Amino acid sequence: MRFDPVHEMEFSAQLAREYLEDAENRLKSEDFRGCVQYSQLASENAAKAVVATRRTPSWGHDPSAELLQTASELLPEEATKARRLAELSSRLAPEHGGTTYGEPGRFLTPRMLYDRQAAEEAVALAREGLQIMKEIISRKTQT
Repeated sequence: MRFDPVHEMEFSAQLAREYLEDAENRLKSEDFRGCVQYSQLASENAAKAVVATRRTPSWGHDPSAELLQTASELLPEEATKARRLAELSSRLAPEHGGTTYGEPGRFLTPRMLYDRQAAEEAVALAREGLQIMKEIISRKTQT
């Protein structure tokens, strides 16, 4: 299959938007674990959308290293934003394991790990990540 950067970028961006919507809905319904889970996926896919402007993103849950490589190929203003998105994605990446497996050593299930504050913080990071994604990829689709 041939790499189509526009398709990859648009697909990851759509996933990011849908996951953010899911995170916001989970926050409203007080499903804090679900909110954090979908916030992490939103951030991950926002980062992958930016990576896709240059290369095929990997399947991992922390695309921050790839995004930092991509940032070095962007205009300075975009690179600064991409580095911030990498930071957000990296901060949320460990939550993939927490929301899925909890902390077995401490006998904490995923539901036990997250409260309203954690959920609100995660969704705020995801929202910021999507805003950055929009700013970067809107330039790519206009050229």
